[in-house]
Amino acid sequence: MLDTFRHKGLRKQLVADIRLKGIISETVLKALEIVPRHYFLDSSFLEFAYQDKPFPIGSGQTISQPFTVAFQTELLQLKHGMRVLEIGTGSGYQACILAELGCKVFTVERQRKLFLKTRDLLQQMPYKVQVFLGDGYKGLPTYAPFDRILITAAAPEIPKDLIDQLKPDGILVIPFGGGDEQDMLRITVDANKQLHTEKFGAFRFVPMLQNLGND
Repeated sequence: MLDTFRHKGLRKQLVADIRLKGIISETVLKALEIVPRHYFLDSSFLEFAYQDKPFPIGSGQTISQPFTVAFQTELLQLKHGMRVLEIGTGSGYQACILAELGCKVFTVERQRKLFLKTRDLLQQMPYKVQVFLGDGYKGLPTYAPFDRILITAAAPEIPKDLIDQLKPDGILVIPFGGGDEQDMLRITVDANKQLHTEKFGAFRFVPMLQNLGND
């Protein structure tokens, strides 16, 4: 896997564009500058890897727009060493951004074919990301509790199992809604298990599906 000076220059330009769109966390922007997005795309899309756009990755899934990755990551308010559960591994790009920020990353993918492909890719990356095949609605109770949970697909409901797997003062970031657009929510769970919800605009995500897929 080659990461050329051209790729690095394109990443710098991408980060400059994302900064202009309102991302202010320098640590998040630096992570996007470091992690090579082109590693996570099929060869037919390599020339477009550093455009601020989503692209298909197979199994009906997409790699998110870099701005969206940065936006969700910034909402998590991460600190080094936090345990983070990602629901929807997809290409693995978001998981590597979280790992670059010093988090202990656990990620769940529903689609078996995509899980196998991404697991093999992540084994070649310089990050320790634990990847699981499973139903994202159920989370990973064996590895809970988590400081942060990030959902990278449109959820028509807020999964209670995931709320239960958060530590006190934990944060869940979720694209909420079953229509064409979702509200980006940040839900903080206080020490009394009360939920405090903030809304951060409209986004579009592929649907979050239940049960295991064999495709």
